[in-house]
Amino acid sequence: HVVKAALHVHSTFSDGEFTLAELREKYLLAGCSVVGMADHADAFDHAKVAQYVAECERLSDDRLRFVPGLEFGCVDRMHIVGFGVTALIDSDDPQTVIAHIRANAGVAMIAHPPDRLFETIEGFDVLPDAIEGWNSKYDGRYAPRPGTFELIGRLRRHQPALTSLYGQDLHWREQFARLFVLLDIPVADQALVLGALRAGAFEGSKDDLRLPSNGALSPEYRENFARVNRRSQHFRSAVKSARRWLGRVVTYLPAPIKAQLRRIF
Repeated sequence: HVVKAALHVHSTFSDGEFTLAELREKYLLAGCSVVGMADHADAFDHAKVAQYVAECERLSDDRLRFVPGLEFGCVDRMHIVGFGVTALIDSDDPQTVIAHIRANAGVAMIAHPPDRLFETIEGFDVLPDAIEGWNSKYDGRYAPRPGTFELIGRLRRHQPALTSLYGQDLHWREQFARLFVLLDIPVADQALVLGALRAGAFEGSKDDLRLPSNGALSPEYRENFARVNRRSQHFRSAVKSARRWLGRVVTYLPAPIKAQLRRIF
């Protein structure tokens, strides 16, 4: 049996635009049975965490299961998601955070690792359970960075069970949200979900594309992803430049023109 999951999702409990109730409806329409939450840990205190867990449970049933989790901000702007973990920690050391997630029976994933931190991650004594091989917000909707998969391959030499996860990093209503994980489990139970993520009993899914849990891409995939991602990043850079330019000039324009420009950009 295959259970469809959306991973790395944010809600109004931190900086997302969707309430949990809205996320439930959104992902039911997408055919999902699991939503792996990753709201930012720095938005919570202990009372708010209790509300978060209770709301995730209240909105879960046999059709869709919320797996509450937190995204921990660490030094050098490294982000680590703890799927299934809502225990807070007063530390921004990534290896301490990874150990904390494991101690609380969660799955630790380094999210959208920047290229500049690859060497740092490879020097860790405590490695995560997973690296986010493709983050469709950070990398773009069309292709991941092949370098991330090469990092995963190198890390697996030291920790063969390490997996490549695929996350949406969903924040905004109009954001692309068609990158999923297909879990090889019978039902959408939290313990089974976390077990499958640890064991690599899943594959990434985007439309007709399937991506392995071990991150081992064929040479053809790597070459195609490199070409498409490079083109996508150039386009995104151009859009960002246009937005910055718009921000500078829009102040001086009449309100109706401002509104039209914002619809375009």
